[in-house]
Amino acid sequence: MKTGNPYDKNSLHIKKDYKVLEVGPGSYPTKRANVLVEKYLYNNRYRRGDFKIYLHQTVIEADAVELPFNNDEFDYVICSHVIEHVDDPIRFAAEQSRVAKAGYLEAPSIIGEFLAPKKSHKWVSLEIDNKFVMFEKSALPFEFKADFGDLFLNYLPYHSLPYRLQVMTRNNFNAVRYEWKDSIDLIVNPTDEFLQSFFVKKWDISMVRQIFPEYSILKETNSTLKAFCHFIKLKLVRDLGLIKDPISFETYNKMHGAQS
Repeated sequence: MKTGNPYDKNSLHIKKDYKVLEVGPGSYPTKRANVLVEKYLYNNRYRRGDFKIYLHQTVIEADAVELPFNNDEFDYVICSHVIEHVDDPIRFAAEQSRVAKAGYLEAPSIIGEFLAPKKSHKWVSLEIDNKFVMFEKSALPFEFKADFGDLFLNYLPYHSLPYRLQVMTRNNFNAVRYEWKDSIDLIVNPTDEFLQSFFVKKWDISMVRQIFPEYSILKETNSTLKAFCHFIKLKLVRDLGLIKDPISFETYNKMHGAQS
């Protein structure tokens, strides 16, 4: 079941004694994770750069739909921008909830994919009524031709604070950010007319309000201030060098080889 909508995978409140798994971290691993699972250690097809890792982490080369772990081996699992690539999201999500008691799942929304489409993405998503709903991209009644990725992925997130706050405070805008416990309430290619309509029909005002509920001025202000404080905290931590950057997998192997 859903438990919340965090700002991103770096804003998760995970207990210190939890054993944490991250699936598909790519070039941007979450430092809190103890174990990383990566299918493509040396192939950058599905990520922006080379695979990276922190020294305290262990990496296992494996497929996310066949995780080499026991049931509930982890307290928490993080998976950001991976499920949109897989052939079978239901099987993928089942493995997440099999090996961990709770977790965080993030994937591009239909809006985010429209603004910055990727050929490798097979699915688009929305959170509707606390459910993580996915629809096959190739079955949508329109094509993803225009690509504004340089604007919405590479420029505005780094040069526009209002845009950053918009993304952080509005789930479903560019991505679905979904924290869960016990199991993921996932629906793939819904046949239900109501759920399906958000992917195949023009949105009317009632549908817009369903996806982006109206907030009172007080709630909107409070939400924006909290997001701003989180942003400033992360910026200060990074600018002061309190969080070190991950290292390349090549460097990691050399260092671990020297230690053994």
